[in-house]
Amino acid sequence: MKKLVLILFLLLMVVSSWAQKSVPQVMVMEIKDEIDPRMLRYVKLAFEHAEKIKADYIIIDMDTYGGVLTDAKEIVDVVMDSKKPVWVYINSDAASAGALISIACDSIYMSPGASIGAATVVEGDGKAAPDKYQSYMRSIMRSTAEENHRDPRIAEGMVDERVVIDSIKQAGKVITFTTTEAIANGYCEAKVESIEEILKRNKVENYELHRFKLGASEKIIAFFLNPFISGILILVILGGIYFELQTPGVGFPLFAAITALVLYLVPYYLNGLAEYWEIIALFIGILLLAAEVFVIPGFGIAGIAGIILTLVSLVLIMLNNDFFNFEFVPLGDIVKASVAAVGGVTGGMLLLIFGGAKIVETKAFKKISLNESQKSADGFTVNSNAQLLLNKKGVAHTVLRPSGKILIEGEVYDAFTRGEYIEKGEQVEIIGTEGVTLRVKRV
Repeated sequence: MKKLVLILFLLLMVVSSWAQKSVPQVMVMEIKDEIDPRMLRYVKLAFEHAEKIKADYIIIDMDTYGGVLTDAKEIVDVVMDSKKPVWVYINSDAASAGALISIACDSIYMSPGASIGAATVVEGDGKAAPDKYQSYMRSIMRSTAEENHRDPRIAEGMVDERVVIDSIKQAGKVITFTTTEAIANGYCEAKVESIEEILKRNKVENYELHRFKLGASEKIIAFFLNPFISGILILVILGGIYFELQTPGVGFPLFAAITALVLYLVPYYLNGLAEYWEIIALFIGILLLAAEVFVIPGFGIAGIAGIILTLVSLVLIMLNNDFFNFEFVPLGDIVKASVAAVGGVTGGMLLLIFGGAKIVETKAFKKISLNESQKSADGFTVNSNAQLLLNKKGVAHTVLRPSGKILIEGEVYDAFTRGEYIEKGEQVEIIGTEGVTLRVKRV
């Protein structure tokens, strides 16, 4: 009897497991924003999630006016590499890069009043991009349409206004199909009202629907991929380093700078924009600037090279270039990245110039600084030995640039110059005092 019960229990478990696995898994993701690095990362994560949950069908809920061509091409590659059916539901617009992504899908469904097409590549000001971009887009549109058994001439006509197709398109305009026109020309399977209707038409029943959403950490990464935010982070990096140098030992400004640097680099690295050599170039630029400030006297080649290398690497990190190959990087993206980098550096410099003096007056700074004055009227006095050293000579115990230490009669004293650079071992003369610090000049 026990054996019979055990066998029945095992059979029940097998049947239950089989029934659970037999339920179709459907994942829905959205492309309802500009096609850019943030959208590319979202799409990659969505398809990884689809693989993780073993989705049987993937549906893209589409409503976009397009975006960056290079990011759209990578999304197309992800879609076409999928081993599961990918359907797109255009519930409003699939223009430009959105049309390209839609054509890459196995099936296209459109809502009443939706449109697909107008895939001419444009620059930031809305004008048509140079022909090399148009040629690249025409090529991608044709090959993608052919792969999914759609008329490649129509796909090309969505990009090139010169293309003429009898009864469909005349010269001087690019193709933009309504839902009815798209169905008539093989660029839409059917007019539908919802995703559920798409599944019903394809006889997908008793399914489990998953709507992919970014997690909190991924939303943060997407937020920091914005060039405007990148410019603010650059400002925080520079300001944090400066104020740490002005108030050594406080720690908070340096912590803020390091945090901002991590938030700047990590999102671009995870999204495949920041290459190893670009990050290395950035750190070399920072090291050159540090060497100019702390090691090399004056301001020369190292400082200039550091500024140039830092600025260039900050810009390159934000761009999808192939080792200085900007052939398919939109001019608008280059301008945005340059403005963010230069704006961040300029803002940092202005902050140092105008905010440096005022920061000591803030409540936050007063909490970590000594605010009491030790006045002579209260019985405080300065060590008078400094006054006795006036006009005496000694040697630089360390490099003075312009502050450092000097050696007089076997004793080490803090000293500073009037701005000149003095090497270790050079003779100096005491010409004044400031508190307990000696003001010196080269003999």
